[in-house]
This record gives sequence, C-alpha cells and structure tokens, in this order.
Amino acid sequence: MPHFSQQTITYIITGCVIALVMLVRLRGMKRASRLRLETLWIIPALFGLAFAVGVYEAPPPTALGWLWLALAAAAGALLGWQRGKLMKISVDPDTHQLNKQNSPAAILFIVLLLVARQGLRYEAAQAGINLLKITGILFAFGFGLLTATRAEMFVRARRLLDQARAPRPA
Repeated sequence: MPHFSQQTITYIITGCVIALVMLVRLRGMKRASRLRLETLWIIPALFGLAFAVGVYEAPPPTALGWLWLALAAAAGALLGWQRGKLMKISVDPDTHQLNKQNSPAAILFIVLLLVARQGLRYEAAQAGINLLKITGILFAFGFGLLTATRAEMFVRARRLLDQARAPRPA
C-alpha cells in the first residue's frame, strides 16, 4: 500500500469535495430558482459577523496588517462584482417574480478560488508565514466577494424588476 504525505491526502480530500460540490451545483443549474431581494443580505451579514468576531479576537497588530485586510476585502469585492454579473437573473413578465440561475462560469470561478486558496496555504506554510494571518486575509477576501456578489445581484434584479413594472406604451 502506498504511503501518502499529509499534504497529498489534503489535496485528495479537497479535490473530492470540490468534485462533489461541482456535481451537485451543475445538476441544479439546469433550472432557475426564485430570487428574493429581501434575503440577499443574510449571508453577507452572517459572514461579516463571523469576520468581525475573528478580527475582534485576533486583530492585526500593525497598520500593515489592517492594510492587508482592506486590500483583500477590496480584491474580493472586485471579483465578487464580476461573479455577480455571471448570475442569470430574469423576471416573470406576468407575476414579476425574480428568478436566478447560476452560470457554469460562476461555479468555475469559485472552484478556481478554492484551488488558489489551497495553493496559497501550501506556499505560506512552506515560506513560514503565519497561517492565522493568511486565514484573516482570506476571510476578508471572502467577505468582500460575498457582499459584492449579492450587491450586484440586488442592483441588477431591482433594475430588471422596475423595468418589468413600468407601464408599457400602448
């Protein structure tokens, strides 16, 4: 029986989890699901709360640490806005119900981020960088990503809904 290093086992487990998530998500992409504007804020708020607790318990000790968190959140927000644009949003013309459908590109985007995260963790460990710092930076990035994705979806869905409700010229 071959002997696998801890790193190899971690990669195998991560690959299996990603493959399983991709399979489930791709199967669910065939149909649109209801989009509720009033609930888009919940996931970013919960993630933001967890992020705030983490920063409160272990704040960056220097101004440079705070700068890294801000830069990570900003980078996450930029990528999150682009990810939000990949989501297909439609309005039922009769009921004005909003629907969303994830695009394969949006799922691929998340998979690439997970792979990059795994590689970054490995490289940080090899370079002797504190993984707690990396975790905080990744948390800030994730908060920016989730918040901007939901914000872009909200803005676009609101605009589509307003257009659908506008009186049509006779």
